[in-house]
Amino acid sequence: MSDKTTIGVGMVGYAFMGRVHSQAWRSVGAFFDLPLAPRMAVLAGRSKERTEAAAAQLGWADVETDWRELVRRDDVQIVDICTPGDSHAEIAIAALEAGKHVICEKPLANTVAEAEAMVRAAAAAPGKSMVAFNYRRVPAVALARRYVEEGRIGEVRHVRAAYLQDWIVDPEFPLVWRLQKDKAGAGALGDIGSHIVDAAQFITGELVMGVSALTETFIKERPLASDSAGLEATGSATKGPVTVDDAALFIGRLSGGGLASFEATRFANGRKNAMRMEIFGSRGSLAFDFEAMNELWVSSGGGGFERILVTEPDHPYAGAWWPPGHGLGYEHTFTHEVRDFLEAVATGADPTPSFADGLRVQRVLAAVEQSAAEGSRYTNVED
Repeated sequence: MSDKTTIGVGMVGYAFMGRVHSQAWRSVGAFFDLPLAPRMAVLAGRSKERTEAAAAQLGWADVETDWRELVRRDDVQIVDICTPGDSHAEIAIAALEAGKHVICEKPLANTVAEAEAMVRAAAAAPGKSMVAFNYRRVPAVALARRYVEEGRIGEVRHVRAAYLQDWIVDPEFPLVWRLQKDKAGAGALGDIGSHIVDAAQFITGELVMGVSALTETFIKERPLASDSAGLEATGSATKGPVTVDDAALFIGRLSGGGLASFEATRFANGRKNAMRMEIFGSRGSLAFDFEAMNELWVSSGGGGFERILVTEPDHPYAGAWWPPGHGLGYEHTFTHEVRDFLEAVATGADPTPSFADGLRVQRVLAAVEQSAAEGSRYTNVED
């Protein structure tokens, strides 16, 4: 019997993100020596029948059909938000005001104003808060950050970042919530572009200061979704308008003077989840592709790139898992995420990325949208 203090977790949403977050809460205590023992207390969803089925499958002890009831519960100390972006601000602010700790899926909100309100609530609240940019917790990405901090590549001069998917190439793919601006806030830009903005800023330790952008919606109408789950859906005969971007391209300048380019698209035929980062410095370079997530490529002193298999015990997070050479997967990034969050809650440290970090990404996305709407005019990112 463990003598660790138990902390109750309540999660809102049970689809794609809810499933991977559930996996993280279930497995984190088995692989990391935690200061707190998370208890999967309650799952909230609108449909009682579906929520009960999800809870039974994913390991949650109880259910609620109103997230407000979840927030009020005494057996919930952490609120995990896995809903579409249009509800992030309302749920997070209510939870913080109720004294709960909050972890919220990315992007932080649908608008800068919502994100600012969330940051204010976080600053005034006793609980801890974090935005869930899980790719920071890929061991190879964390190792890249370490190498930059150690000065191995020198001064950062050029960043190339891309996130390439193809899951909506089919024009008959239904109009799910991710393709509706009132629910998602943005399309490829917010969904996957936010990840590469955060990863670029995380690895380099620098901020994107201004952008010049293009966005495009290739398929203007799609069949209305009659049912959906995760990234799969069935459509009806009636069509509706797509109100978000399908792809976004933008260039930018970093706070250290370097240049950066970003590409986010869900129309890259053959690319499934190619989140790619290349960091070029004055002394060396780094390269990473999530489709080979256990590898980091390093060039030093002008030499060719060499592969590092990021599975050694001294590599970030890797020592908690398998022997060297036994790779990790997508789900492990979320386990690392909740491990770091629990450590911060237990020690009183401020988790990262914070809501303020999420707001900074939101401001970059807003500058991209403004630039694209104004003929690609160079647009400063507001502070």
